Amino acid sequence: MRDFILKRAAALILPFIFVYGIYVILHGAVSPGGSFAGGIIVGLSFVAFATIYGIEKGKAKLPEQVLVWTESYGTLWYGLMGMVGLGRGVPFLANKLAGVDLGTPGTLASGGLIPLIGLGVGIRVASTIVTLFFTMMEEES
Repeated sequence: MRDFILKRAAALILPFIFVYGIYVILHGAVSPGGSFAGGIIVGLSFVAFATIYGIEKGKAKLPEQVLVWTESYGTLWYGLMGMVGLGRGVPFLANKLAGVDLGTPGTLASGGLIPLIGLGVGIRVASTIVTLFFTMMEEES
């Protein structure tokens, strides 16, 4: 009976934790938190899922190949956003110098490339947390 209640509570709470992590990633340029903290929250929502429902169901939800691709994608996205500056003849990760519109301060679209850079970092951090968890659980068994 204890597992039933835990699984039902997790089914209600974990989607909200995941969405909150995405919110922190996207709003990291204009509010406290950011891509690293949001990536940790998203990653830990998957870790909680795998802990409650079992490692096998967690790996079925996020197979190893998907984790490899998302880790690579997050790093590639970060690099591509940094190359925008190089493509315009200014330093790596340049924002205003590269001529990127910074938007209206205080809005989600402010900061130029910073929210997009944060998206790549958040994806990378989340997938790394899940990969580390699965790796440690394999080593334990």
